[in-house]
Amino acid sequence: MNDTLADLATNLNHKPQSFKNLFDLTGRTAIVTGGAGGLGRFTSLGLADYGANVVVTSRNLENLQKVADEVKSRGRDALAIQADLTKEEDVQRMVKQAVDRFGRIDILVTYAGMNIPKPAEEYPLTDWKSVLDINVTGVFLCNREVGKVMIQQKKGKIINVSSVRGGYGLTRNYIAYCTSKGAVNMITRQLACEWAKFNVLVNAIAPTVIETPLTSHILAKPEFAKTMKDRIPMGRWGYPQDLIGCIVFLASDASNFITGQIIYIDGGVTTW
Repeated sequence: MNDTLADLATNLNHKPQSFKNLFDLTGRTAIVTGGAGGLGRFTSLGLADYGANVVVTSRNLENLQKVADEVKSRGRDALAIQADLTKEEDVQRMVKQAVDRFGRIDILVTYAGMNIPKPAEEYPLTDWKSVLDINVTGVFLCNREVGKVMIQQKKGKIINVSSVRGGYGLTRNYIAYCTSKGAVNMITRQLACEWAKFNVLVNAIAPTVIETPLTSHILAKPEFAKTMKDRIPMGRWGYPQDLIGCIVFLASDASNFITGQIIYIDGGVTTW
């Protein structure tokens, strides 16, 4: 058995003892959209802990700079870029600034998104357009512009942030959000097919509810908390650290033969 593994390692141009480096991101550059938010911040710090330099982007430069400073305090370089990711020129500028600073882009994580919960029969068209503009058009533009750089490099990892809501509906108020996350799933699968020949791998994570500073006040309501826990087989909701391992896996060489996948991080909720 050991000889077989050694032969396999040789064929893959790896030495057996180098397998421990599969998750090492040293020297790589990551862009995290929505980087000023709770999950974007945690992800930026997690990628930095594994060696990546991080570009954080959103509309709030002051909060972005705080995250960039935290990344730097962990010994990695960071760049904060204010951008409206629904605007083509802003996304193009963001990508150019990242390449000018770091020379390449190895990882993209697309957290930027929103929800406006209202009943479908009363849903205003303006709200519908707002949700889809950020959650779908913003993801497409970031994938497209970063993808151009990765295609030239012949290498890259894109991790789109979907949701369990992209795979099933709820009884009320999620028409725009569920639709948008279903679209993110299909953007992921289609780009994975188109870009596999360039060694640009595109996957998505699909979490259930995650406790962050933005959701903690909702989860503190006893009735809502019980409802959430009762439908999750593991009996709890997620925490930011529950996402980091999967993101690092998808960003690293450990996932070099994985593309087009939607990975549910949900405590088993989608197994019902």
